[in-house]
This record gives sequence, C-alpha cells and structure tokens, in this order.
Amino acid sequence: MSECAVQRDSCCREPAELKIVAFLCNWCSYAGADKAGGSALPVPPELSVVRVMCSGRVEPTLVLETLRQGADGVMVLACHPGDCHYKEGNFRALCRAELLERLVVQLGVDPVRFCFDYVSAAEGEKFSRITCEFAARLRQLPPIG
Repeated sequence: MSECAVQRDSCCREPAELKIVAFLCNWCSYAGADKAGGSALPVPPELSVVRVMCSGRVEPTLVLETLRQGADGVMVLACHPGDCHYKEGNFRALCRAELLERLVVQLGVDPVRFCFDYVSAAEGEKFSRITCEFAARLRQLPPIG
C-alpha cells in the first residue's frame, strides 16, 4: 500500500471515492510526474493527469467546469518562474491561479479544492509529496456537490 493511502483514518473517504484532476505542464510538471513514477515514489491512485503544453493555457473556466462535473479537487502544476518553455506561460498561470483562489470562495467552493504549485522535471519527490498532501486534505472534506 502506498504512503498516500496509509495517511487516512477511519473518518476519511476511501481513495476510490475521490476524483482529483491535475493539469500538468508538458515540459516540467509532467516530466516531474514521470520521474516520480520512474523512482517508484507514491502518487495518489485517484489522481487523473491532463497533460497540457503549458500551464498558462489552463483557463479558469476549465478548472471551474472540472469541479462542477464532480472532481473533488483540481491541481495546476507549472514550470518554476523563469523556466517556462514559452517564456511567460507560468506567470500567466500564476495570475489565473490567484484569480481562481478568490473566485472559488465567492462561488461557495472550499479553496482547499484548488492547488497551484511549481514542479520541475527534476522534482519527482516534490510531485509525490504535493499530490499526496493534496489528496490527504481532500479526504478530510465531504464530497463536493
């Protein structure tokens, strides 16, 4: 059993009950996820990955629609500032994430359900850690809806 699955207690939902969608930048975050997998690091089994060419292309409406359609949580993982393959896509992603953090609260969605972070191609351990921590926080919440 993975470390991610072990971190829950009896009051929490089972992994099969969660739906987590992660939008990963092709050039950094997706490669970081691949490194985590290649290193056999724990990753939540309920995590569904959507590979995007750039995190800056993830529109806020896409995140909101993903939550509306039943995802318990959404992650957007970008390249570190200054490392974007498209020069400024990660800055655009950061601006959109800041907007989403304010918007989800106004829409009555717990802000814990959205996560934005930076993961490079070399950070498989960080990918494992933040995805497991995100899943653990979501397991503490009631189902969305």
